[in-house]
Amino acid sequence: MVTIGTPDHWHTKIVIDAVKAGKDVYCEKPLTLTIDEGKKICAAVKQTKRVVQVGTQQRSSGQFLMAVAIARSGRLGKVLKATCSIGGGPAGGPFPTADPPAHLDCDMWLGQCPVVPYTPQRFRGSFRWWLEYSGGEMTDWGAHHLDIAQWALGYEDSGPVEIEGRGQFPLIPEDFDPVGFFAGKVKLPNGYNTATQFEVTLTFANKSSMVVNSSGNGILIEGEKGRIHVNRGRITGKPIEELTKADRDWLVEEAARLYKGKPIDPFRITTNPTNSGNDTSTPDHMRNFFACVRDRSQPASDVFTHHRTVSSCHLCNIAMLLKRKLVWNPEKEDFIGDAEASALVSRPQRAPYTIEA
Repeated sequence: MVTIGTPDHWHTKIVIDAVKAGKDVYCEKPLTLTIDEGKKICAAVKQTKRVVQVGTQQRSSGQFLMAVAIARSGRLGKVLKATCSIGGGPAGGPFPTADPPAHLDCDMWLGQCPVVPYTPQRFRGSFRWWLEYSGGEMTDWGAHHLDIAQWALGYEDSGPVEIEGRGQFPLIPEDFDPVGFFAGKVKLPNGYNTATQFEVTLTFANKSSMVVNSSGNGILIEGEKGRIHVNRGRITGKPIEELTKADRDWLVEEAARLYKGKPIDPFRITTNPTNSGNDTSTPDHMRNFFACVRDRSQPASDVFTHHRTVSSCHLCNIAMLLKRKLVWNPEKEDFIGDAEASALVSRPQRAPYTIEA
């Protein structure tokens, strides 16, 4: 069994190598750095039949399961809007370079990414604020909240058809060439380059939508019949206040179905009410992983649905970087009529750290 807690740009290679070696895997989110990496992970897990749980532990939290069940039931309406508030990212830099510490193998840490001079802010926990290694807040908190929202909208196995939005990137110029940047041909100032503020709208085939913004923290799901709000401390809204005994019995059954047949209490609030720090449902999520290792079933947060979630996160970043509306084919997993956007589905990878499916 393998547990992965590396920076994001190393997740995919380790997952694929591990499952090919016959290991079951628990990997922190976000699972991938690019959409193409997610396709490769799905192929490898399908081929090897290993159990891989992604650390989107909100799937093991009672109030989030309740929100998903209510949204999918039609009680809020047929066409829904989910607003995911995930907070903004920090600005910082340019930072000075330095000599690397003797204990650090910089080349290996960089892995598939272009070679750059050592900068402490790249190599510490702040790696997530560099597009080279992560996706900023969009793939950090976004991997949690977009996962619940897309599941609630019924698109956990698919994705949006249109993506449009804007973001603020303090160190990125107006004429930025993201394709050239990820190929190592375009340089940026040596500082945090992920979005600090943003609002992006993803539209699905049935006209339901998901809005991702950088204010607050939580998920608002609304339709013509009602609305609910859920975060790591509570679930609120008139549909929650009006639950009957029959509704509560149904929610217990529906939560177990969503949890792939394993029992879970949707009325047990298991998370951190401050929305900061770790989700305290992690033990339940890890227990789900161990149970699936024993019975060889799919875990609560499988790679196939998480790939679709984090693809939506990547789509948001691509739309913001290109500054235009994008049209996406969720079946082919490619953009329609936009070669530049299609080039960002994957990235060039540096040998010997290339990722093979």
